[in-house]
Amino acid sequence: MPQTQLRLPRLTLFDDENFRGRSRVFRGNVAIRNVERIFDEPESLRFRSNGRGATLVLFSRNNFKGAFRIIRVSRSIADVERIIGFDFEANSIIMTSRRLTLQQVLNIRRTGKLPSGIF
Repeated sequence: MPQTQLRLPRLTLFDDENFRGRSRVFRGNVAIRNVERIFDEPESLRFRSNGRGATLVLFSRNNFKGAFRIIRVSRSIADVERIIGFDFEANSIIMTSRRLTLQQVLNIRRTGKLPSGIF
């Protein structure tokens, strides 16, 4: 499949800084309540957006709890802790091809439930 036809959004997690070490790729709409169950702590990441409002949300705790960071544009982060915040670990992740509003993210954090029609 030509690279331009790869399904977006796409998230690649790396277990070492600077995009090194073991990696895992996720495509489309993804909700991971506990990252450690499927991948060690991500130290770096690459997010590719479709340019139409895709959203990546990184939460500091499992089950979409704790501090969070919203990323809406394609971005490569070589050191998650340094760029996103000291001692910030991405312990749960939501990635969707739709734009999630701040209010929707706050509701997800409060209830642990994902908006209907997105996943």
